[in-house]
Amino acid sequence: MAEETMDTLLVRINELAHKAKTDAGLTAEETAERATLRQKYLKLFRASFKSQVEMMQVYDKNGKEVTPEKVRNIQRKKGLRDN
Repeated sequence: MAEETMDTLLVRINELAHKAKTDAGLTAEETAERATLRQKYLKLFRASFKSQVEMMQVYDKNGKEVTPEKVRNIQRKKGLRDN
C-alpha cells in the first residue's frame, strides 16, 4: 500500500464509523482495521504536532522572543537556530 496520509486514513475511518452506526454494524475484521487506522492516524497527528511546536517561535507583545528554552534546544540540535 502507498504511504498513508492523515487525510486518506480519516476517509476510511469515517467510512467505518458510518457503517458502525448502521444496523449491519462492523465485522470483526473491520473493527480491527478501525483500531489499526486510528493508531496510525494518532501517530501521524502527534508527529505533525510535534514538528509544528518545534518550529515555533514565540514573541511577547513588545517583540521580544520568549520561546521556551526546551524548544530552543531542540531547534539548535536540528540546525534551525544559531543562537
